Amino acid sequence: MPHDYTEQSTKINEQVAPETKGVTVKLLSTVDLGPEIKGMAGRKLRMRMVTIEPGGVFGPIHDHKDRPGTVYILQGTITDHRNGIATDYGPGVGWPEDRNTTHWLENRGTIPAVEISVDIVRQE
Repeated sequence: MPHDYTEQSTKINEQVAPETKGVTVKLLSTVDLGPEIKGMAGRKLRMRMVTIEPGGVFGPIHDHKDRPGTVYILQGTITDHRNGIATDYGPGVGWPEDRNTTHWLENRGTIPAVEISVDIVRQE
């Protein structure tokens, strides 16, 4: 089965993440999980569309402790930097973000990269 995406990893020596730039976040939907699932009071399920412009960075380095989620790439290529490894993800793939995830993202490509991000967060 052919794939229309790239998934490449390269080892990098440093985990230096610049500040966020060139990123637009659009909230698509939320669900209050308190009434839905026992023990989830104060939490919500959130879905966002994140666009990272060419040369853009979603940083600085951050973790997902207490904020699990998943990401799906719609367009472009996003480079995920974690544990000293840079992995490129193209359209049609994604990754989980669990309590062990500490990373930052960038768009090294020439077109905007667009992802759908779904996570569980504390109510604000």
